[in-house]
Amino acid sequence: MKLFEETYNHEKNLLPYDGTVNYYGKIFTDKEADFYLDYLLNNIAWQNDQALIFGKLLTTKRKVAWYGEQAFEYTYSNITKKALAFTPELKKLKEIIELHTGETYNSCLLNLYHNGNEGMAWHSDEEIDLKKHGAIASVSFGAERKFAFKHKGTKETIALKLVHGSILVMKGVTQDYWFHRLPLTTKVNTLRVNLTFRTIVR
Repeated sequence: MKLFEETYNHEKNLLPYDGTVNYYGKIFTDKEADFYLDYLLNNIAWQNDQALIFGKLLTTKRKVAWYGEQAFEYTYSNITKKALAFTPELKKLKEIIELHTGETYNSCLLNLYHNGNEGMAWHSDEEIDLKKHGAIASVSFGAERKFAFKHKGTKETIALKLVHGSILVMKGVTQDYWFHRLPLTTKVNTLRVNLTFRTIVR
């Protein structure tokens, strides 16, 4: 596994082939990142995530929230969520991310991980509701966590650390060829909030 260093050129593609991933590193000051972390923890309508697997409804410790410019419906893990209206702060964050990435987004899936015992298994964001090959911008606040990619064919893996106040963008055919995950770790005892700005199509 290749682990990238902490200095990044956001124009560089972190994937060797079959997709595009750009890491911008920390784009918010510590004060700005702390403000948004506090706001998100206390003002977002967090709920435990659910998944319907083989007819059994499972509830995760991880919490999620779904917001958008409209009451978009988004289905993953066989559960359909309806978007809440963007708050002014979420809309401002979206505008900041659009300015940095040169992309546009109309919705945001937020995840709250309480510590390193919570994460995400290998998956790709290929839901039919999402814009095909559209950009997904991942914004991190809180604990620094490792984030990894695995090629679906070659099984090659690549990893990097996502720091407080940073942006990572996945776009192009990345979801077709690569899985990604947030691995569990016993080394992280503090929380992380992750926002994934994306585009829903009807």
